[in-house]
Amino acid sequence: MLLTIRESANGQPAADNPFFSAYQTPFGVPAFDKIKAEHFEPAFDEGIRQQTADIARITGQTQAPTYANTIEALEASGDLLSRVSTVFFNLNNANTSDALQRIAQSIAPKLAKNGDDIALNPVLFKRVKAVYDRRNQLKLTGEQQRLLEKTYKNFVRGGAALPAGKQEQLRKINEELSVLTLKFGQNLLAENNAYTLVIDKPEDLSGLPASLVSNAAEEAKKRGQTGKWVFTLQNPSIMPFLQYADNRALREQILKAYLERGNHNDARDNKAIMTRMVRLRAEKAQLLGYANHAAFVLEESMASTPAKVSDLLNQLWEAALPVTRQEAADLQALMDKEGRNQKLASWDWRYYAEKLRQEKYALNTEELKPYFSLDNVREGIFLLTNRLYSLRFELRKDLPVYHDEVLAYEVKEADGRHVGVLYMDFHPRASKRGGAWMTSYRRQEVEKGRKIAPVISIVCNFSRPSGDTPALLTLEETRTFFHEFGHALHGLLSNVTYASLSGTSVPRDFVELPSQIMENWSEEAQMLKLYARHYKTGEVLPDALIEKINKSSLFNQGFETTEYLAASLLDMAYHTLTPDQTPTDVLAFEKQSMDKIGLIEQIPPRYRSTYFQHIFAGGYSAGYYSYIWSAVLDADAFEVFKQKGLFDQKSAQSFRKNVLERGGTDEPMTLYKNFRGAEPDIKPLLRRRGLLKVL
Repeated sequence: MLLTIRESANGQPAADNPFFSAYQTPFGVPAFDKIKAEHFEPAFDEGIRQQTADIARITGQTQAPTYANTIEALEASGDLLSRVSTVFFNLNNANTSDALQRIAQSIAPKLAKNGDDIALNPVLFKRVKAVYDRRNQLKLTGEQQRLLEKTYKNFVRGGAALPAGKQEQLRKINEELSVLTLKFGQNLLAENNAYTLVIDKPEDLSGLPASLVSNAAEEAKKRGQTGKWVFTLQNPSIMPFLQYADNRALREQILKAYLERGNHNDARDNKAIMTRMVRLRAEKAQLLGYANHAAFVLEESMASTPAKVSDLLNQLWEAALPVTRQEAADLQALMDKEGRNQKLASWDWRYYAEKLRQEKYALNTEELKPYFSLDNVREGIFLLTNRLYSLRFELRKDLPVYHDEVLAYEVKEADGRHVGVLYMDFHPRASKRGGAWMTSYRRQEVEKGRKIAPVISIVCNFSRPSGDTPALLTLEETRTFFHEFGHALHGLLSNVTYASLSGTSVPRDFVELPSQIMENWSEEAQMLKLYARHYKTGEVLPDALIEKINKSSLFNQGFETTEYLAASLLDMAYHTLTPDQTPTDVLAFEKQSMDKIGLIEQIPPRYRSTYFQHIFAGGYSAGYYSYIWSAVLDADAFEVFKQKGLFDQKSAQSFRKNVLERGGTDEPMTLYKNFRGAEPDIKPLLRRRGLLKVL
């Protein structure tokens, strides 16, 4: 329920702060056109005050604890704080500023304290435990049981059962971690923006596609360096540069800059920050009775234990490493054939892999891009979701957006019923962190019998338009678009009662199932015929190119699997340490961990320690493995559509009903088996990656 107040905690009139009343916008989306940086801190302070009052009402009542007056009342608390937090942290990721970053540092300790004040409130925990202890007598629905269990576990895992002295230790750890997490991400954003490769000689552009050269010229012009070409550490710039640039020295220069982010012994260095985080996480885990941080995190996952994660990762590693070594030998042979007399290095891999791809399959990835304009890919995804789930997407130019590049869509059922709102933000900018993600501004829930529709956003860093040429996506970017849209569907199609169980509120190693299964459609021939059209002529992607895509699908899979697994194993190496094992030399620890598993020198982990944002600033600590765990699920789940039809609506409706709509209302394996009829088999994933024959 929204509360309207006359003035904020610091006396600011409510009329001046959009957060202090219901948004007067279509569908109640955030009033981005009115929200300013100065509105956040007063709204945070007031939100914390209101939630504190909410909790006091729960703990101060004389009635015996019940599901309604304790569990549901707690679930409903902190509405204002939730609203301001979602807007603030989403903007801080997607469109930040110096002011927002200062506010983030200021508010982090306050939010950590507020969270601990709730989690460590002895009277509140006593009430929650009283309801939990009577759970078998309460005749609760399955979703109510799930919320009760999650609420109780959150208190225990939050330290509510600890003695007072250890609770105080926990508070200090949580406060420090909240600040360090923000600082790590801010340093990385600054590092990404600080480096440019400036080229002023046309001959140094040899090998680069015309579209990349054009984008680099536009980037230079924006930076006041007309007549030059600027390349950055944003993926749409650096990755194709590494793939096509003939100048080996420049490939080496830009890749080393990429690999050394956060590792310059300066104000933006992340080594001490992440080392401290590793130690604090280990200390927190031990305070709560766990062997290490990974054991603490994984207790609430499908994997459940570090040992099970290690079993999966090691099984895949043993399958992938021989393939990777053979790929390295093939690339070295190609270099030798050219008479280079050089040893294959990390800055050579993508370059020679592209050459080998063209030699083996006559496939130049640049010739595919005209068929994958951003507009065509978006319309293809809309078409797919219409065929599977009968959804419709209507562009709404009357909805406020947080940046003029953002598009807003109303999502509707086939009969016109409102489903939710979807924002899409596609291109890199200095104010946006790297990568791609889905998030929400409002989760779906039911309030007083009325379904509250979700407001969802996907944020990407795709190649920009250049001159008269629209944004043309690589196959990897196309897969990423399908991936993030799968997450968006998980949020949009949620159909639960409680916001904390809604949409993507599931374990990390299950949350990637809806996203990764969507990727499967992106390169299926039947689907490609529907959306992959030349942006100039409208010509459908020719069969010959589709055949080349299919034939080359296993190409370089050793590299792609190995660099991912290396990062996953590095994550687990850090988070299975005890406090006294915390490394003093991050770089030495990283090298030792990679040497131990036999990672070849030509391949660095996908994320090195000092820029591993997923685990040090993104919520995936001891969870980066989840992409491959979910890949087992999605490969197995997609077999249904391979067998029954790519657009089989009965199968799609089953996936919607049993997975997408259910959020976190049941155990993930139960939800999966309700759709699939059995637990997942690893063989479809190994087959997809060309690794099955190795085992």
